[in-house]
Amino acid sequence: MLSTDEIKEIELLCKENRRHILDMVYTAQSGHIGGSLSSCEIMTVLFHKCMKHAPEGKNSPKYTSRDRFVLSKGHVSPIYYSVLANEGFFDKSELLTFRKWKSKLQGHPSLSCPGVQVTTGSLGQGLSMACGIAMALKLDNNNANVFVLLGDGELQEGNTWEAFMQAPHRKLNNLTAIIDRNRLQIDGNTEDIMPLDNLSEKLKAFNWDTVEIDGHNIEQIYNAIENAKKSSKPVAIIANTIKGKGVSFMENNAGWHGKAPSQQDYQKAIEELK
Repeated sequence: MLSTDEIKEIELLCKENRRHILDMVYTAQSGHIGGSLSSCEIMTVLFHKCMKHAPEGKNSPKYTSRDRFVLSKGHVSPIYYSVLANEGFFDKSELLTFRKWKSKLQGHPSLSCPGVQVTTGSLGQGLSMACGIAMALKLDNNNANVFVLLGDGELQEGNTWEAFMQAPHRKLNNLTAIIDRNRLQIDGNTEDIMPLDNLSEKLKAFNWDTVEIDGHNIEQIYNAIENAKKSSKPVAIIANTIKGKGVSFMENNAGWHGKAPSQQDYQKAIEELK
């Protein structure tokens, strides 16, 4: 259970992360805003309250027992980099090097960035990688947890459903899949392109413990993740979100999937976030 002060702290961090997202994509004039904004609360709560970290790197005594994270929807790297900076993996000043030549902060996460576990970007593959990591931890008798954030659009790929079959078969109760269910992908609404509903019932049929939450409600996110750690099965958290959340003219607008704001749009968005 989070205290009122803890919730307020996370709310402030979310505002900061949203400003970072806008700053990064505007400065680079390239990047993915919509999905970064929709997963802001998920990523902030996960990294700030639920995961065990080792920002010091391999020399840290906490390194082996740290929790692992896979960003399957690798294009939303702006929110990933922002939370990593806030957790002390690198200085926040580096955020404005996003997508620039020789930057550690590539458009999709790569091992050049401190805190990144695996290189991602090809959609539909992150859950399979997370399954492999979870299996390896089991073989090593390591009690660390594995978290993976997926976009709902990539659930239209067959590789994802092979992984959904694999995890319960291998009894990977150390694995939690969080689905950013904003219902928009680059081409439009997921239900128009390749329907996913009833997603919860499908995942339950694949023998996952499944919970559906408001992906912008800090308490619901925290409780779902903490409960997932206690499950005897792999857990799927369907987080219902709004693409572009926090900036009125970006909300529920597929056009902001991978579009950089103009100076006028940027200033308007920053003003809203104040």
